Amino acid sequence: MQRIPEPELMDEPAQARAYAEADFSEPNQLFADAVVEALGDHRAGTMIDLGCGPGDICLRLARALPRWRLTALDAGPNMLALAREALDRASLSDRIELRQARLPRGRPEQTFDAVISNSLLHHLPDPMTLWQSIAALAGPGAYVQVMDLQRPDSVERARRIVDQHAADAPAILREDFYNSLLAAWTADEAGEQINAAGLAGLRVSRPSERHWMASGFVGRD
Repeated sequence: MQRIPEPELMDEPAQARAYAEADFSEPNQLFADAVVEALGDHRAGTMIDLGCGPGDICLRLARALPRWRLTALDAGPNMLALAREALDRASLSDRIELRQARLPRGRPEQTFDAVISNSLLHHLPDPMTLWQSIAALAGPGAYVQVMDLQRPDSVERARRIVDQHAADAPAILREDFYNSLLAAWTADEAGEQINAAGLAGLRVSRPSERHWMASGFVGRD
């Protein structure tokens, strides 16, 4: 099935609120656990989350990695407002900096010890925007982890996935999920993009039926 792009921003107030209130605990915890496992020997550092949305993954990582400082970047003001509410409730605003930016503009000038991103790639008109931003933001030996949806082989399969995993979700969230599946890249396509960006060290795996994950340490000898 050919990829069908969707709008870059999913930030209408109703969309943002539905996304923030949805139960993504399973994939978000899977993502966070993989980061924590990879960074087990790193006692402290700096991390940036590209496309942080309402901030759930940042919160999970801040709790699991108490000596790390996080920067959370998103292009959507409504998503960031919800992330700010979540940070304030968790009393973690002092360890997570929120920044509004639309890649590649507005990204920090510094480099980081870890660069992560979950479910951003399929929103971008040019996928290399993400991979080139990662290459610019990752310091020597930085850990990189990117997870996104795997595009199904048909629209019928996409509908079945929505019915299986979001049967009770609000209609607006079901439609966003469906559109995101159609806009997603495959694991093989992600591998080609990684090679084009020169991000040696990243390996692509399939942690679930509907996701792929690219992870590894970059810039190591």
